[in-house]
Amino acid sequence: MRYTINTFNEKFPDDDSCLNYLFEQAYGDMIACPKCGIINPSYYRVKNRKCFECKDCGNQIHPLANTIFHKSSTPLRSWFYIIYLFSVAKNGVSAKEVERHLGVTYKCAWRIAKQVRELMNQETGRLTGIVETDETYIGGRKRGKDITFQDKEIVFGMVERGGKIKAAHVPSAGARILLPRLKESIADGTTIYSDQARVYSTLKRLGYLHDSVNHSAGEYGRGIVHTNTIEGFWGQLKRSIDGTYHCVSPKYLQSYVTEFVYRYNYRNQPVFPVLIASAARRVQ
Repeated sequence: MRYTINTFNEKFPDDDSCLNYLFEQAYGDMIACPKCGIINPSYYRVKNRKCFECKDCGNQIHPLANTIFHKSSTPLRSWFYIIYLFSVAKNGVSAKEVERHLGVTYKCAWRIAKQVRELMNQETGRLTGIVETDETYIGGRKRGKDITFQDKEIVFGMVERGGKIKAAHVPSAGARILLPRLKESIADGTTIYSDQARVYSTLKRLGYLHDSVNHSAGEYGRGIVHTNTIEGFWGQLKRSIDGTYHCVSPKYLQSYVTEFVYRYNYRNQPVFPVLIASAARRVQ
């Protein structure tokens, strides 16, 4: 199933349709009015206001409250359109692109893009089956002829073959940082493939089945033992950051990493319906 721009325009032609969708998503299964207690309450749209009112007691519900749209002067359909762009753009959407699409200031565009990324959360379950683990280095400068790791940021990732991926911006690639994350994210007894970094040398003692490839000797695969899946994700992430965002500060690197993890995890289904449903949920 594909969610095209024609599908989007047909379902969300104006601000009213967007507001009605948010109300149905957040309150469509309401059993009783929270004020008068009437069963299966009937709410109608208040004219010239972004709220709905109970026809029996006058209780008003504001679907935008405590969402990313709260107190925003940007038209609701413009928000929906940018969320759609994020859902179909494999390489991300920069704030400058949002600025050009909506005709808003860069400050407004940056905030919208940041808020949309906050809808993209990583999976909470533990990975099973065959899992590849690796770390990569992002940013920094290339000094002289050799690339050094000075000033680079470290991202640690774990991917379940044919399944989900998890990745996190970490302060270092040491065992004290990576192993607790690995234990938390990968089920006991899982088969793990990695490179020959020393941090993975204790995986068998921790209850995992482990094998590795020796990249320093030019070995990148030995039958089913390889890390090509996670390496492919790193390539997509780095190309997108370089080509779309150009420069990402360490402070916000995790949100960009999570953005691409989200796209990978929903790669086999339309992203927009999932993303816009998340936008309708109220922030607690």
